[in-house]
Amino acid sequence: MATQPTLTFSKLRGAFAACGLVWACLQSYIIHSFDLDWLTAVSDAAVSSILLAAACWLINNNLRYYQPGKGSYINIFIWCVALAAACTAGSRYILLPFLNHITGYDTLMSQSIAIRFFTNFLAIGWMAMISMIWYTQQDQKENERRKTEAEKLAREAELYNLRQQLQPHFLFNSLNSINALIGFKPEQARKMIHQLSDFLRGTLRKDDQQQVTLNEELQHLNLYLDIEKVRFGHRLKTEISCDVNCGACVMPAMLLQPLVENAIKFGLYDTTEEVVVSIRAELDGNYLELIVQNPFDPKTSRPRQGTGFGLSGVQRRLYLLFARNDLMETHANDNIFTTIIKIPQL
Repeated sequence: MATQPTLTFSKLRGAFAACGLVWACLQSYIIHSFDLDWLTAVSDAAVSSILLAAACWLINNNLRYYQPGKGSYINIFIWCVALAAACTAGSRYILLPFLNHITGYDTLMSQSIAIRFFTNFLAIGWMAMISMIWYTQQDQKENERRKTEAEKLAREAELYNLRQQLQPHFLFNSLNSINALIGFKPEQARKMIHQLSDFLRGTLRKDDQQQVTLNEELQHLNLYLDIEKVRFGHRLKTEISCDVNCGACVMPAMLLQPLVENAIKFGLYDTTEEVVVSIRAELDGNYLELIVQNPFDPKTSRPRQGTGFGLSGVQRRLYLLFARNDLMETHANDNIFTTIIKIPQL
């Protein structure tokens, strides 16, 4: 991809070279038509074409590294005039010492000075205009590429930052639970350490933009739930249901955990009773719909859009990955808090 513009412009230069060869042949024929021999005509055309090609190369090479700003195009015009004059004068002073003895050549050269200058100016001017347009477009494409890469890096950095904010929160809670279990339930503490190790190992293997299947996501989520069930014991119950066609659907890795963590936080932290957290997956057209529900006490908890880091982090991540703000919604009805996210299936 990076070499395509260079190859294209090489073809353009080849087209200019072909046009120059055609013009040299035409110039030879015109000079020969003034009763001059072919050697004289070809010599005149060759020297004039070489000087013109050098002028075109010079203007093209300068515009490759110097793009005139607004109001400075007069400088390009002056360059074109100066190069056209130099080509015209150069061909005269190079050719006359060798061809002055040819009858009629001096007269032809004197009478054709204006035409030579005008054709040289047109050719150099066309080269200047095409070069400016080409290199301006290339600069714009390069700026857009750099802008896209900068935006991508910023997006990846923000995704990484969101994830880094989430992991310590869960890790600290788990370590506190392990610390509490060591004294009177050492077996459960050891089990929880193994579960935490497996969970973190799986987490480190995934990046923020990796796509996994729903089945893989649920397997990883179960590791998290096993740890939480050690923390909360019989108080935490989970119900996971998945439609037959949903298992192979893809989604961003580790998207469910913060939703379930939010459900556990607002479902269990303010009650001593058993709480059921429901996780359901459905296929709705071209969207994988994930629904997480938990009971809540409206007297002690006030769920709302963006409640907690978990929900706001998930919504921000969905926006960074899909550039859409309508993929997540929350509802609170009949003491049940519901979070729904939709994952586009391409």
